[in-house]
Amino acid sequence: MNSNRLRSLPQLLLALLLTFAGAQQAVAQASAAADVKTNGVAPGATAGATAATATAPAAAPAGGDAAAIAAGDALFKGNCAQCHAVNEQVVGPALAGITKRRPISWLIPWVKNSSKVVASGDEYAVALFNKFNKQQMPSFALSDKEITSIVAYVTSEEGKATAVVGGPTAGNAAAADGKTDAAAGAAEGAGKYVDILLIVLVVVLIVLVVTLVIIGNLMKDVLRGRKDLDGRDIEILEQRFDWGKFYRSPVMRGIVGTVFALVLLYEGVQSVMAVGLTQGYQPTQPIAFSHKLHAGEHQINCAYCHTSVYKAKSANIPSANICMNCHSQIKTESPEIKKIYRAIERKQPIQWVRVHNLPDLAYFNHSQHTQVAGLQCQTCHGPIQNMEVVYQYSALTMGWCINCHREMPINSKDNKYYDNLVKLHDTKNAGAPFTVSSNGGTECSKCHY
Repeated sequence: MNSNRLRSLPQLLLALLLTFAGAQQAVAQASAAADVKTNGVAPGATAGATAATATAPAAAPAGGDAAAIAAGDALFKGNCAQCHAVNEQVVGPALAGITKRRPISWLIPWVKNSSKVVASGDEYAVALFNKFNKQQMPSFALSDKEITSIVAYVTSEEGKATAVVGGPTAGNAAAADGKTDAAAGAAEGAGKYVDILLIVLVVVLIVLVVTLVIIGNLMKDVLRGRKDLDGRDIEILEQRFDWGKFYRSPVMRGIVGTVFALVLLYEGVQSVMAVGLTQGYQPTQPIAFSHKLHAGEHQINCAYCHTSVYKAKSANIPSANICMNCHSQIKTESPEIKKIYRAIERKQPIQWVRVHNLPDLAYFNHSQHTQVAGLQCQTCHGPIQNMEVVYQYSALTMGWCINCHREMPINSKDNKYYDNLVKLHDTKNAGAPFTVSSNGGTECSKCHY
């Protein structure tokens, strides 16, 4: 009886293989569906990237100016959030109740040039300066109106719990899509239930297959003990699948040869197409800088370190003095921070290794995409706020850029520059969105000239 069961071992293995293959495909499809359901699909954004949009400010309090609070939100995160929080002390003091401690007429000159206020002998300014180890606050070229809007934002946020967000611009995917943490948790729980259900189904299928094989072998054993079987019945009962003949058949050899040739061809084409691509490139930097810590946990705006990200052709590499704005007081004994001190003492720039680099034949303007188009860093750089060591997330190929231009709609609202272009586009392409491609964004001369 055991020998008969062994004869069915190949069939059993084949059945199990097919079962696991089907289960694996089902799990992959369920996972993808859950991901789309939870995160959605952003046109023009790379897969898996977190759309980092600025967190929308809370509703303005009674009598408050919502526009001023919204403007103050952006200004605070771009200029103040690196050293200050509203309801807790960071590098500088917590700003909650600042209007009760100092009038706006004092705050405006303080923000513009705190050193001048300290030098004037102002009692409160001198005490504050000494309390925080004589750490000098940078001067800001902000207008009175901008400083007032920052104060309005701070006032609106007083007493609120600090929100944990996951992006350099203080926004995470759930906030950007208008989803609550509860909804995200429910989706995650549903995904776990789906996984458990799939595991149970796979186990049931395996048990059924094994049971059927055992029953089949038992029936064969019973039939072999009967005396009334004729030659045809015995032949059917004892027949086996000839695996050797199957392996040696021309059809099988042809299939194996064809599959092998297709695999070699595919790998060859992929190798040729990958020449010059550096997707996934992750060099070791001279200083172990964590974007996950700075941009993710501490929510430092990208523009604080990469100061030209919104106004120049390229996003500059931060200089050592920007690091010293915080690290002259924070973790001064860290071996990595001491490397910055040594670079400053030797008057030598830190030799950062460039990660993202386009060929010279392609023109790319960073400010055109971040300032004019309003793209977030994650659109091209991926979930930068989760990276301990930065790597090239996107392919950055011509096809990748063109595909984005074909899908990315242009926000032409209240922009008279686009009025006639939109009218011409709607006349010829009624119902189609006005994309970058519609504005000539796929013409060769846009990037190659």
